[in-house]
Amino acid sequence: MRRLHRPALLTAGLVAAALIASAAPAASAAPGHDSGHDSGHSSGSGSGSGEAVVLGEDHARAHARLRLAVKGAGGYPQSTRTTSLESLRASQREANSGFDAARSGRFTDYFPSPDFGVHTTLLPTGKVLLFSFERVEVDPTKETGPTDRIGRTNAGRAYLWDPAKGTGARAFKKVTPPIVLMPDGTHAPRPAPFFCAGHSFLPNGMLGVFGGNTGGKGGSGAKLSFVFDPWTETWYRNRDMAVGRWYPSVVTGPDGRQIVMSGQSERGTGTPTPVVERFPALGRPVPWGRYDIPLDVPVERFRADAPFRNDYPHLFSLRDGKVYGLGRDADQQWLFDLVGQTRTDLPRRPADFRGYGSAVPLPAGLRGPDSVLVLGGDPRDPHTYRLSGGTWTTQEPRAFGRTQDNTLILPDGTLLTVNGALDTRDYGYGPFNPKADLKYRQIELRDGHGHWRLGPVQRLPRGYHSNALVLPDGRMMVTGDELQQIANDPDINDRMDGSIELYEPAYLHRGARPALDGAPAGELAHGAAFQVTSSTAAAVTRAILLAPTTVTHSVNTSQRHLDLAVTGVRGSTIGLRAPATAADAPPGYYMLFLLDAKGVPSTAKWIKLGVR
Repeated sequence: MRRLHRPALLTAGLVAAALIASAAPAASAAPGHDSGHDSGHSSGSGSGSGEAVVLGEDHARAHARLRLAVKGAGGYPQSTRTTSLESLRASQREANSGFDAARSGRFTDYFPSPDFGVHTTLLPTGKVLLFSFERVEVDPTKETGPTDRIGRTNAGRAYLWDPAKGTGARAFKKVTPPIVLMPDGTHAPRPAPFFCAGHSFLPNGMLGVFGGNTGGKGGSGAKLSFVFDPWTETWYRNRDMAVGRWYPSVVTGPDGRQIVMSGQSERGTGTPTPVVERFPALGRPVPWGRYDIPLDVPVERFRADAPFRNDYPHLFSLRDGKVYGLGRDADQQWLFDLVGQTRTDLPRRPADFRGYGSAVPLPAGLRGPDSVLVLGGDPRDPHTYRLSGGTWTTQEPRAFGRTQDNTLILPDGTLLTVNGALDTRDYGYGPFNPKADLKYRQIELRDGHGHWRLGPVQRLPRGYHSNALVLPDGRMMVTGDELQQIANDPDINDRMDGSIELYEPAYLHRGARPALDGAPAGELAHGAAFQVTSSTAAAVTRAILLAPTTVTHSVNTSQRHLDLAVTGVRGSTIGLRAPATAADAPPGYYMLFLLDAKGVPSTAKWIKLGVR
């Protein structure tokens, strides 16, 4: 096993603060474990069980070590949380004092949230949907989620954050999921335990959510199917899927239908399902308008199977209209034809097994993406890998390998990586140990030429269940990782047990923004010419569409960045042309940004792309 490469990325002050943090009261380190299958939840079987048969001995042993760490953990007083958070605040301030905001951006707000943000979605209303589970422990050295619980305590929760209302408690609204009776033997009513589900957008801006946790057996797949309506801020239930899914992936195709793959079945951890399903079923209309509410709508079995050995594969609908299923195992890279309902092989990825790490469809100018960059998921491998034209190439590495990271496409087409860890709930000192290798707090930035460099430091180390997304004002929101949020909660009893951080990219420190004063309110056909108004039209050099993010477990199937053709500028009016086809840009809501020559974006306006 090669040693981890650790670059000299921390300032002397950050190193000193790290030493202070390590001296603070903390839970003792649990035994370390090898990188492996990132289920991240404890199961009831050891390495000699069916878990080992499906996952392999190494991965099963990693699960067993996680269980031992949970079993041997002790208490966690409020004083430890308070001291830890203060140490992180001080080290962040010291480390970031040496960064120029105009070149590297800066972290700004840090504030409490009522949810852990295991699942995080930017809605076309500009609000952010956060959902996860009701905690069953307040000790971060134990399993805080109800993975193995049966009955009422195995429950989900959801909140909306409205950035327009600021960062206080009044900016959050509870949007409880539907009450369900789970087939767990108790039939106890509780808010749907839809954590560790999969999700993507429908053309009408609603979020389809599939799967969840029935409980027991180390976590088992639920057949649940919901949509969240951002316009009425209401959940609706649809007909159950044919199979249970825990840790599935979902992607929206050019026809607006959602493809659901993978996930552990209702039989429990170690039983991934090969069944592929589609929502809504053929013959049912695709929800298109705001009042097209899917309710009691069925899914349909897709003819081809997807026998992924590991869960949460990366799924992307690229500009050829096909879905690319990029599995965590190097030999499970597949191409799905949505019309013919077939699966064919893609070349083997050059890297070996990868846990939860990022994958991004790379911007391709005026056309939809035709290549994907796979990065993260292996702490021993800092390289990035590009799939283009049916060929894999090794691209420039990042500073170090990390798992549990989130990589976003920014409005100017550059990439930004945030969050990360050594392994599932392991920040370098063993699982369920809040002590962290502080290098994982440092973001990385990739320019338009594919070159990476390190940037500022975030407040919390955030690994497993961490998330990030780009807001319509161009800022980045960071949240997630219930272990670190609970370990650094300034008041563990106030029920605001999550936290959110905001980051301003460098482009927000390079001068005044261009203005985007008006954009079409109705539907835009693909290939259609349209106009926007801007009081700074003469300074605008670029117009882009950025799809909103819906993300969990480092899986973000919705990201997309397209340039729009500028057909002319006349006074305050700018002529633009929409992407040519639904394969270039699947129907739905997008953020429209105007950029100037320095890459500074306007505040976005939402447009609806696609006509029924």
